[in-house]
Amino acid sequence: MVERPTVILRDCKVYDPQRIRRIVREGLERLDLRPYGQTLIKPNVVMSGPRFPHAYTRPEFTEGVALAMRDREDGRMAALRIGERCGITIPTRFAFREAGYPRMAKRVGAELVHFEEVPQVEVPLYHQGRLRDSLFTPRTVAEADFFVNCPKFKAHPWTTVTFSLKAYIGIQDDRHRLIDHDHSLNEKVADLQYIIQPKFIAIDAITAGEGRMLTPRPYELGLVIMGDNQVAVDSVCCQIIGLDPMSVDHIRMAHERGFGPTALDQIQVEGDVSLAEARVRAANFEVGLIRVEDYFAGTNIRAYGGRPPGPSRAEGGHDYCWGGCPGALEEAIEILRLYDENASENVPVTHVVFGKWDEPLDVKAGEKVLFMGDCAEYRGPVGDRLIERESLYRDRSELSPLAAKHDDLVAKALHVRRKFRRLRNADVIDMPGCPVSVAEQVLSLVELGRLPNPYLDPQLVVPFVSTYLSWRTRSVLQRLVGQRYNLPGPTLRGASRPAQNLPPAGADLSLEARSSDALGE
Repeated sequence: MVERPTVILRDCKVYDPQRIRRIVREGLERLDLRPYGQTLIKPNVVMSGPRFPHAYTRPEFTEGVALAMRDREDGRMAALRIGERCGITIPTRFAFREAGYPRMAKRVGAELVHFEEVPQVEVPLYHQGRLRDSLFTPRTVAEADFFVNCPKFKAHPWTTVTFSLKAYIGIQDDRHRLIDHDHSLNEKVADLQYIIQPKFIAIDAITAGEGRMLTPRPYELGLVIMGDNQVAVDSVCCQIIGLDPMSVDHIRMAHERGFGPTALDQIQVEGDVSLAEARVRAANFEVGLIRVEDYFAGTNIRAYGGRPPGPSRAEGGHDYCWGGCPGALEEAIEILRLYDENASENVPVTHVVFGKWDEPLDVKAGEKVLFMGDCAEYRGPVGDRLIERESLYRDRSELSPLAAKHDDLVAKALHVRRKFRRLRNADVIDMPGCPVSVAEQVLSLVELGRLPNPYLDPQLVVPFVSTYLSWRTRSVLQRLVGQRYNLPGPTLRGASRPAQNLPPAGADLSLEARSSDALGE
């Protein structure tokens, strides 16, 4: 008989590192787990600081997890690292600093790893239905032996929720992350599972984040959720908030690909908080999946969510781009509302078109139209003119990860500012990209509405510039000494490589490394 995966629900209402340490240590003992080899803890630090207090795994939580690893190790742990890639365009050094991670890492004797500052290695994929034949990930991730996933319990505007599985977006840097971060986002998240699987999961659900991803509302859930299987853990998290896990596409896909069960009768749920009690605590929790038209109803932003490229949902494709530009606009306006609560009303009336939109736009004199993203497509009137906006979309299979580029926040800010100043009298503006990032959409609305620019917040400018220069200086030095950013070809894999990623009989083994291959011998 196959043993069922275990999910442990523990009561914890305060961010006390020593209490969290004891809870996590007991969880490790219950699951008979001890860290070994290259041990890597990955929190979710997508954004942090006083403006984003509930967006990230709190450092007290990660400290408790790291201390529990120290308690349970028996001399076989070669290294303890804490690594992450925060939200795109922002240096992870900045996100870690604003969250208080550097001081915490020193206290627990762990090395902080900023995933965009280490070489990116190529991991082969063999499964049916994959988006591409390989993915790039930081070498630190690929070589991990004992991987610990420590996400934040949050809602998400693109994927409904972000628990363990969805947090894998943080194991890719910007230029690799943005490929397929569109209407195929759920498929991408499912593919990322083949890179690595955690030996242990500990979710920060003490103060959960509801409604949104970057600017969630705090929801006091008072839980530490632990387990040894991501699909099982995420499925129990869904059950806690009254959601069918099979309705969340990336969870369903991971289950269908053999990464774990979703049915409660196949999961051992235990702990000092029952599932029934956890459900009572989460009775009013709101998830984040809202179409862009509904999100902006009644505001000066008139949004149109057209169909993304490819077949329709009835044909096995998509009718809406849940993983790209529309959700980014929702996150962008919430960031701006931190500085101007009436931001969506203070922007002049603006029509924002996503995907292929077939109906006429009712645009009055003086109103602007933004065609957001490569796949925006429209043929029809804008005022008294006939507009034909052709799709710029390229099939993602044509994109090479080795040729992918990305602009950091400084470059994006300069580009958007120049563009909108040049087109200040234009009534139609193209915003190409796939996706157009949250940062670009924030900056676009800043220019349109003369809104406060959050990236010029006096509290953030000095630490941002400091960490930005540190990041860029290290990148230049690495290039000068000949360290390549992308390392295509075979790479060593740690013991957290999932069994689902082992090559089947007859597979091309050109990306399978022997020790001598990875050492360059």
